[in-house]
Amino acid sequence: MSAPHLPKVAGIDPVVPVSTHTAAPTEGVPSAPGAFIQDRLAGWVSDLTTLHELTERLAGTGTLDSALHELLGAGAALVGAARGLLVLDPADGAGPSRTIGLGLAHAELGHIETVPRSATAYGRFLDGLPDTDGPLASPDILQDAGLDPRCREVAARLGYAASYTQPLTAGTAGRLGAAVWLYDEPAEPLERQRHLVGVYARYAAEHLARLLELERARADAAVIAEELLPSRLPRVPGVRLAARHLAGPEGGGHWYDALTLPDDALGLAVGSAGGSGPAALAAMGRLRAGLRAYAVMEGEDPVAVLSDLELLLRLTEPASAATALYAYCEPARRTLLLAGAGHTPPLVTGERRTEFVETTLSAPLGMLSCWEAPSVEFTPLPGETVLLYTDGLLRRTGDTRDRAFARLRSAAAGIPKALRRDPGDVADHVLRALPPDGRARGAGDEDVALLAVRFD
Repeated sequence: MSAPHLPKVAGIDPVVPVSTHTAAPTEGVPSAPGAFIQDRLAGWVSDLTTLHELTERLAGTGTLDSALHELLGAGAALVGAARGLLVLDPADGAGPSRTIGLGLAHAELGHIETVPRSATAYGRFLDGLPDTDGPLASPDILQDAGLDPRCREVAARLGYAASYTQPLTAGTAGRLGAAVWLYDEPAEPLERQRHLVGVYARYAAEHLARLLELERARADAAVIAEELLPSRLPRVPGVRLAARHLAGPEGGGHWYDALTLPDDALGLAVGSAGGSGPAALAAMGRLRAGLRAYAVMEGEDPVAVLSDLELLLRLTEPASAATALYAYCEPARRTLLLAGAGHTPPLVTGERRTEFVETTLSAPLGMLSCWEAPSVEFTPLPGETVLLYTDGLLRRTGDTRDRAFARLRSAAAGIPKALRRDPGDVADHVLRALPPDGRARGAGDEDVALLAVRFD
C-alpha cells in the first residue's frame, strides 16, 4: 500500500495578479523593519487591485447566468483551482435553481450530482446544517476516510483530489448557493487566498441577489405578457394561422391578435405600446382589448377601427404613443383590407414572390389630434403566407432599418419549399434567420410579435 499523499499548498493562478507573501529572511541576515512593512503594504495594494478588477468585471455582468460564470472563474483564479462548479439554489425556494461547471462537461456534472447531497459541503450548506456556515476545505479527498465512499469514487473517476467550498450568502436574500473549486492534486488555499475569495464572494452574493430579483421580475412580466395574448388562434376555412412572441428582458408591449368576425371573416392585428416594463404591459392589454371591441363593431372598415383606437388612446393615455396594424380578412375571397398606424408593412412570401405589401404612410397612434389614413386591399395567391410583425423583429438584428428590411425579405425568400406549407414553420424559419447581432448595443433585447397567415 502506498503512503498517503501529503497535501500541498495551492498557488495563485498567474492569470490573476494576486500578490505573494514576502519570503522568510536568509539565516543570519536581519531584515529591515522598513522593508518588511513596505512588502506588506505592496501585498495589500496588490490584493486590493485584484479585488477591484474582479469586482468591476462582475459588476459589468447584466444577467444571472453571466454573473454565475464570472464568479466561478474569478474564484477559481483566486484559490488556484483548475475546475469547479456553482450551485444556485435560493433558500426561499422561489428559484431559479441551476448548476454550472468550470472545466467540467455536462456528464461530469451529472456524476458529481450522484453523490448524496448530505455528503457534500455545498449540500450541507444549502440544507442549512450548522456545521457548514462557512467555507470548507477537503485537502485530500482520496485519503479522507471520513468522507462518503461515493465522494471518493467520483473524485477518482473525474480526476480531482481536493476541493474548496465557499458559501454564497446575501444579507437580505439569505442563502443563495455555493461555489466548489476542485484541485487536480491534494491541495488547499492559503489563508490569504481564503480571505480574498471570501471578500469577493460576499460582494458577488449581493450582486447575484440583485440579478436574481431582476430575473424573477422579468419572468413574472413574461408570464403576464403571455396571459395578455390570445390563448389560442381561431380556425377558419381557407387560412391557417401561427403566432410567435419573444419577450425582451424588460417586458415590452408588443402584441398580436386574431378574432373571428361575422360571415367567416377574420380580424388580424399586431401592434406595440411604447416603453417597457409593467406600464408597457398594461398599455398593451388596454390597446388589444380596445381594438377587439372596435373590430367587432366595425371590423369591415380598418380605418374606422384604428380611428376609434386613436381616440381611446388620446383620451385615456394622452402622453403615450403606439403603433398598430389591423387587417380585415375574408378567406373565402382571399382578400385582406388593411390599415396601419406608424407600423411596419406586412410581408407576403410564396414560391413565386416575396415582397412587402405597400401600405399608406401614417403617423403612430397618439401623435395626431385626429388619425386617418387610407386602407389598402391586397389579394394573396394560393399557398402564400402573409407575415404581420412588430418592428422589434427588425430592431433585434442590430442593423440599420434598410438593412434589417433586406435581411427580413431575404430570410422569407429563402424558406425551403417543404416548410412553406405550415405557417408555424415559416415563422420559426424567419426568426432563426434573423439572429441578433451581438455587437450592437441592445441587440436581442427587443420584444417581437409575429403573426403568420397562410392562404390555402
